[in-house]
Amino acid sequence: MKSRWSDKEAMGLEGLDVLVYTSRLIGMDTNLVVWGGGNSSVKVKGTDHTGRPIRILWMKSSGSDMRTITPKQFTPLRLDDLLPLMKRDAMTDDEMVAYQSRSILEPGAPKPSIETLLHAFLPPTHIYHTHADAICALTDTPNSDEIIEKVYGKSVAVIPYFRPGFLLSKRTGEAYVKRPGLRAIILDKHGLITWGESAKEAYLETIRMITLAEHYLGRRRRPRVRSVRPPVSKETRHAVASAIAPTLRGEIGRGKRMVLFYDDDPAVFQFIHDPKAKSLSQIGPFTPDHLMHTKPWPLFLEVKGSSRPDPEKIAAALSKSLAQYRERYVDYFNRHKTPGVTILDPNPRVILIPGVGMFTTGKDRRASRITRDIYKHTVQVIQNSAAVSSYVSLSPRELCDFEYWPMENFKLTLLPPEKELSRRVALVTGAAGGIGKAIAERLAVEGAMVVLTDIDLEKTRTIAEAINQKMGEMNSIALKMDVASESSVRKAFENAVLAYGGLDILVSNAGIAKSSPVDRLSLSDWDRSIAVNATGHFLVSREALRIFKAQGLGGNIVVVATKNVLAPGKDFGAYSASKAAQTQLSRILAIEGADDRIRVNMVNPDGVFQESGLWSKEIREERAKAHGIPIEKLEDFYARRNLLKTRIYPGDVAEAVLFFASDRSAKTTGAILPVDGGIREAFPR
Repeated sequence: MKSRWSDKEAMGLEGLDVLVYTSRLIGMDTNLVVWGGGNSSVKVKGTDHTGRPIRILWMKSSGSDMRTITPKQFTPLRLDDLLPLMKRDAMTDDEMVAYQSRSILEPGAPKPSIETLLHAFLPPTHIYHTHADAICALTDTPNSDEIIEKVYGKSVAVIPYFRPGFLLSKRTGEAYVKRPGLRAIILDKHGLITWGESAKEAYLETIRMITLAEHYLGRRRRPRVRSVRPPVSKETRHAVASAIAPTLRGEIGRGKRMVLFYDDDPAVFQFIHDPKAKSLSQIGPFTPDHLMHTKPWPLFLEVKGSSRPDPEKIAAALSKSLAQYRERYVDYFNRHKTPGVTILDPNPRVILIPGVGMFTTGKDRRASRITRDIYKHTVQVIQNSAAVSSYVSLSPRELCDFEYWPMENFKLTLLPPEKELSRRVALVTGAAGGIGKAIAERLAVEGAMVVLTDIDLEKTRTIAEAINQKMGEMNSIALKMDVASESSVRKAFENAVLAYGGLDILVSNAGIAKSSPVDRLSLSDWDRSIAVNATGHFLVSREALRIFKAQGLGGNIVVVATKNVLAPGKDFGAYSASKAAQTQLSRILAIEGADDRIRVNMVNPDGVFQESGLWSKEIREERAKAHGIPIEKLEDFYARRNLLKTRIYPGDVAEAVLFFASDRSAKTTGAILPVDGGIREAFPR
């Protein structure tokens, strides 16, 4: 393992500042900690609120992530308040947490880690705790004590597994006192603790210890087996994954919808096709800290009778296998639960499918990616442990005890409340235009994963990137799609499903406008209007319906139509007729989709000029001519003709779309909502 330490970057940093720097170095390496794992602390001299000198323990707060941690995510505690607890024989979790809270120096500081006392009971200034893959590969073996002694001699003490808390802290402190020459302490099934009088010393000791473990594993790792050759091409494999994902998402989303993350990375694929993979994957996590994300074991789906992945057979097997998984989980819970706990979601978080790859689940893209990342590290640990001995985890009782431990589940309460469209996936057509952009941004703000599609991929990517910078990683993606091309539509929906696992909301917004009297309207302009505004709506709606029905979770189609459907304008025949066809098809969709809880509603805006691709210079000139006004007066003309004498903006349309896309309109389908400032002849009738 390579050191990331830089004397230049660390120059002048002391106390809390150097702790933040070193914690981030550790957090940058996912072989050390993954997504919120690990702990770090520093002991410094300071003063309390009266100015009296005291010793302060700056402790990483519960649930914070070392990769991105800031000074505000460390908690200052009076060290001399904590040290007398070492003399106690026992302390409940509640007693310990209450005591620690009274030792916090600053009101409003975050809750410190459950391992605070462990860091307090170890005398060195800097303490780091990691869940290093290489260390856990040694601890997750039946004869871990012997293996660790072979690697480190007597310089490392091994603490048998205890759930984090007072007893583990006390045992760790006692081990340090009994063996003054210790270089580090290893917690069985948990990870590594290192220390030093300087941050650099402690960090480099972490690197040294892990490097020794890596060298040991490297010398004893069995020769690599021949790479597994996928039975089908990547393109075919992705098509299969896209075909089965909605079924999977529907099966696991009956209680709460989930976003899926698909991965067919070669390392994952190699593991899934190991003859021992099914049995190894069911043993348990390599550290209980990951239970919140991965559950005790994944679903390993076997489909018999075919060497090539068959979407229909896999989809059929999923329902049965998931039911069996839930039964197993409920039995595990009932056998090992402690009094007063309520069962969590019994569905798997990791699904392994030979020939296809791995799916992971979460409430959004980030959560499903965290599970993916953790399980990829789990695969490494399993393979390394199995190579040097055999892989073992905690007992089912210990796993259940940790999974339902209030101190661990407290981290869930630190998460922000879910938004209105959380866990939902939306696809917006025509997303590069002003209205499409506003809709995509509005849905993303309300928590949806948003797929932006348009024929202008470069512009659409720019919008998606801006949304991601504001909302978080990969909450939106950009795909090129021509709604008038059946193959383009099918490919875009396939890629959307690969990205998020399914679909909940379709916003059919793409459209073009051709202005011309009928007697001068070219057939090509007529055909293109019908192709985009009517046929395009048919093609995207058909794909959405297929996904909705495969999921069995209902669905939502919101159509951006036009005021012209109800009140057509002069020289706008191709546009008005094609949008009327779109609207009539939407009514049929509302009728046909009702039995599957698929709602279809329409928004009728009047002219929206801001950032609009529809209102080209040519269209503006033609519409101004049709109304007999100068082109510079066109926007004012549209504003003056409605009852409210107001202009219509993209954000106005986006708000109406949000109403139909959300559960605010849960009992409405087949409706038209005008966004036109009030035009009498366009009143829905």
